[in-house]
Amino acid sequence: MIKYYMTLGSELVERDDFEPGVWVYVQNPTEEEIARVCSTVKVDTDLIRPALDEEERPRIETDNGHTLILVDIPTIEDDDGENVFTTIPLGIVYTKEAVVTVCLKETPILSDFIRGRVKSFLTQFKSRFILQILFKNATLYLSYLREIEKRSTKLEHDLQKSMRNKELTQLLRLEKSLVYFSTSLKSNETVLEKMLKFEAIKRFEEDQDLLDDVIIENKQAIEMTNIYSNILSSTMDAFASIISNNLNIVMKSLTIITIAMSVPTVISGLFGMNVPNGLENNPMGFVYIVIGTVILSVGITLYLFKNRRLG
Repeated sequence: MIKYYMTLGSELVERDDFEPGVWVYVQNPTEEEIARVCSTVKVDTDLIRPALDEEERPRIETDNGHTLILVDIPTIEDDDGENVFTTIPLGIVYTKEAVVTVCLKETPILSDFIRGRVKSFLTQFKSRFILQILFKNATLYLSYLREIEKRSTKLEHDLQKSMRNKELTQLLRLEKSLVYFSTSLKSNETVLEKMLKFEAIKRFEEDQDLLDDVIIENKQAIEMTNIYSNILSSTMDAFASIISNNLNIVMKSLTIITIAMSVPTVISGLFGMNVPNGLENNPMGFVYIVIGTVILSVGITLYLFKNRRLG
């Protein structure tokens, strides 16, 4: 999908075709659309295709006067009915006439611009527009990190009530998401630091302040990711220890019950032999044996449960 947007006055208007000063919005393009964009904007396909490869690393590079800024952005994917946080590349191509954004799927980062939720936004101010996109990216990371923190807290409360595999699996997914976020944010940080010294993109004084804000937000996201990752890892270790301890308690109880149940078997085996025991001629002999066996079994069980001698 290819769309052209331009700010006229204070409104973002969709245009029918390319013209200087537009924002070229490219989402999950076909080969034909890639060729059309490259022909229209006059950029090489090597600046468009990296954003369509989920394994591409964030970087900044130039080619024939055009600049590619490739960063990782957070996104939510469905995994067996569960929302999982992960990252995908977003390519921003800076040319003399336009800004081209390339992504595999729709993202709130760009949707907010289209829906008019970003103030002081002009497609003609290309360098500032790029920095605003990067700022939205950093704030979206922070928003998703807060959502991860809320989910992990809820799962901790659920696990305290019942040790089910479902909650543990969800915690593992959140931990996996934090690993993705940590790797992507650190790579994005490298790109932002290079932009501080990058002269190919013209910046004004106020743009420098915005870039500093982007770097600060990105560093905050990195710190939050590390904190939440450590907390989640400690939580997983704690619950693993609790589950192991609960298993030991159950095994002790089962062992005690097994010992208690073995007493009647031993006694019945002894009295079942053809050996005189003094009760074979007593009409109440069987009753005495049963009562004695029950008392002995209950006594052993209570003693072991009270003193927890096993283990």
